[in-house]
Amino acid sequence: APDIPVIDQAYSKLSNSITVEWRAVPGATSYLLTAQDGDSFIETTVTNSPGTVTGLTAATVYRITIRSINSGGRSQPSSFRKAKTVLAAPILSASSPSCDSIVVSWKDVYMAAGFSVSLMRSDGLGRMLKENTTNTSLIFRNLDPGTLYTIKAYAWNANGMPGDDFTCNQRTSPKTPADVQVAFNSGTLGAIVSWTPTEGALTYSVIASNRLLKSKCNTSSTSCKVPSLQCGSEYSVFVIAHNDAGSSKPTTAVSLRTIPCAPGGISIEENEPGILLVSWSSVNFGHYYVVFVKSDDGLEAHCNTSHTRCNFQSDCGFTYFISVFAYNKAGQSPLGDVFNYTTAPCCPSDFSAVFVSSDTLEITWSPVRGAEMYETKAADWTGVVLCNDTATACTLSALQCNTQYNITVYSFSEVRGSNKSCASKYMATAPCSPEIKNISKDALSVISVYWQSNNDEATYIVTARGEAGLWHCTSSGNSCTITNLPCGSVFSVSAIARSPAGQSLPSYSIPLETAPCCPNDLILTQVTQSVTNISWSVGTGAQTYVTTLASPKGQAMCHTLQNYCLLGCITCGTNYTVSLKAISETGLTSSCTYQGYSSSACCPSGVKLYRLGNNSIRVHWRASEEMTVYNTDLYGSKGDFTCTSHSGLSHCDITEIPCGDVYTVVVTPATRKGLKLTLCPKKIYSVTCSGSSVGMVIYRGKRNAE
Repeated sequence: APDIPVIDQAYSKLSNSITVEWRAVPGATSYLLTAQDGDSFIETTVTNSPGTVTGLTAATVYRITIRSINSGGRSQPSSFRKAKTVLAAPILSASSPSCDSIVVSWKDVYMAAGFSVSLMRSDGLGRMLKENTTNTSLIFRNLDPGTLYTIKAYAWNANGMPGDDFTCNQRTSPKTPADVQVAFNSGTLGAIVSWTPTEGALTYSVIASNRLLKSKCNTSSTSCKVPSLQCGSEYSVFVIAHNDAGSSKPTTAVSLRTIPCAPGGISIEENEPGILLVSWSSVNFGHYYVVFVKSDDGLEAHCNTSHTRCNFQSDCGFTYFISVFAYNKAGQSPLGDVFNYTTAPCCPSDFSAVFVSSDTLEITWSPVRGAEMYETKAADWTGVVLCNDTATACTLSALQCNTQYNITVYSFSEVRGSNKSCASKYMATAPCSPEIKNISKDALSVISVYWQSNNDEATYIVTARGEAGLWHCTSSGNSCTITNLPCGSVFSVSAIARSPAGQSLPSYSIPLETAPCCPNDLILTQVTQSVTNISWSVGTGAQTYVTTLASPKGQAMCHTLQNYCLLGCITCGTNYTVSLKAISETGLTSSCTYQGYSSSACCPSGVKLYRLGNNSIRVHWRASEEMTVYNTDLYGSKGDFTCTSHSGLSHCDITEIPCGDVYTVVVTPATRKGLKLTLCPKKIYSVTCSGSSVGMVIYRGKRNAE
């Protein structure tokens, strides 16, 4: 085994080790160091001097020995030497309570009489600060904010021997940020906050708080957006800088007023037509308000006011969309509820009656804006008649005739209801139908019609209607006269009433028959001395006729269905009055008078022929009247001869009459027109050529023959 080493010295620089120095032993390849504390020991093998035993306890006295070792074994322990480990290093805990200070603290170190603490910027700038203390904490002031410092500390014992040192880094907390700027974003209800960067700050916190809520944002830059702020609030905004040492003091609060909230309590009233009153509740921090009103045709109006109400012009039948915004320096309030208000539909103003009757008014009008339905109302003192329809026309029926109605056409919409401000018009129904009370026949072609007048300001038109045509009369009273009615006609007589409002229905018709017409032509033909034939043209409307020939000597009468009649018992040479009655089927009679009629003069009697000299013949008779002129006609085979007597004479002479012939002799009274009557009897005489007389030859059955 090698020789025993000799320890030159044993000392401790670290609290957990002791370093031993010795002289080398020839032939030794290694050394075994032993540190013993009572019953416990720690060994360490080293190859040369110096050697260090580690894992020791600080501030403890150890007995140190050493052995040399080679392949032959190990030597005996050397003489021991006592050595004490130095004090343990204080374990530092550092913090930065403010931006310019660092507090260092540690736990007490066993056997320590005092402590030495030094501080220096980690970047080497500036000077080192060092403090000795017997306390277990220490504060360094007047440091640079946000700066990283290196802190070193150790303890010493009663002999002033320093122990292990401990080193740590500590940064001062950042300085309070400066020049804080706040910009409000009304669109997002957020605030953008910016500031000047602070030395040593790693992050920043921005806090915006009001009495109820707090909003925050964190960033590593020098600006931050604080979201979700409430409208109508006042916030205190401050910024805090952070690093690993802590936080700065908050900046001085910056006051931020957000945009006002959207006004609420909006009400829309139309106190009078054409004016919309919009009112709302005031809002916090609302400096003024703007009301926007947009109609459904695209037109828009607005109103700026510092009050809480605005008036707008409005038109009927429009829907208005209304929104109210509040404003302050921060901007415009958010969009609140958009209200729509539909004004009452427009009133039809151009309504008029297109058809008027006694019980009906048909009313039309142009469509109006906003109306979905119309109500037509007709009112008079007796009641109201209503008509509802979606069409722009209405027929009011079952009305009273000759009545003034107050007509109103109301428009209606489902949203706003009925527009009750529509103006009315007065319209009248047509007159009532008159009632014919009586028809009097004033003359053959004249009638008077009487009716009951029950209308105001009406003109009455009476019409007689028949196959012959129409006849009218007009009156504003209760009667009128129709003239020139044709005879022999049947009429239907009715009346209507006409007023500015219209025309009534016709009254019930009254039948009317005029007396039959007198025949225009009447011809009297004397058939025999005592029989006269009367014929006439047909009288319109006549069914039967009564003809009469009357004279002081008597009258002759005939009642017939025909248009001719034979009247007997006529006296010759008599003047008669001629009358005719035309009688209708219903018994109406027209008395017709014609020119008088004179029957032919009476035929003479006692006609005889006397021969005169020179082949002349005198015809002699007994005259029926003294002043009558008679015509004498002789008809024979050898010639016809005529002579006319002078008035008052009862004979006439015919000269140069051939003898030896048979003559028919007729003596007739002369007529005013020169016509020859054929009513008188004829006699046949034979005129011989010897003697002075004329013989009469009688042929039976031939007396009246020509």
